[in-house]
Amino acid sequence: MNPRIRRLEADYRELRSRFDGDPSITITPIGPMPPEKYQLIYRVQSLRLDESNSPVRSGMTVVTLTLPADYPRGKPYAETMDPVFHPNFGAYVCIADFWAPGQTLGDIVSSIGDMLQFKKYNIRSPLNAVAAEWANTHAASLPIGTVEIGSFGQSVQVTVSLQPAVDGV
Repeated sequence: MNPRIRRLEADYRELRSRFDGDPSITITPIGPMPPEKYQLIYRVQSLRLDESNSPVRSGMTVVTLTLPADYPRGKPYAETMDPVFHPNFGAYVCIADFWAPGQTLGDIVSSIGDMLQFKKYNIRSPLNAVAAEWANTHAASLPIGTVEIGSFGQSVQVTVSLQPAVDGV
């Protein structure tokens, strides 16, 4: 099996194990298996512009994530169905200034969710200069959401012994 197909299959398994059952996101593969395209429905706070060009909150954003023919060397391409008011969203979503093939698709999915909530944004290299200026002047009121994408159902159990250690026993 060629390395690209193995990577596509591994990405699909990771997305299923990491995000299935998470109420803040629905991931739907598009096309034949292993998927080269996904529809992501985020149920997190994001911003849009209203009729008077003022930012307003939205509770849902649909993103299409496409894996190009040269993936994983080439970075995934993400675009939204409706405009999002964010410094790094425009005709497409600026996933990263520098792409590394070792970055997982699950990390990209989580990162986009963080971007939508303004937990993550880059005003130094914006696709939307107006949104970058807005984010800069409203930094004290950011982020607009606190949802951790992909953490649904994950729990950590820590066991602590309250008995003192005894030397030589």
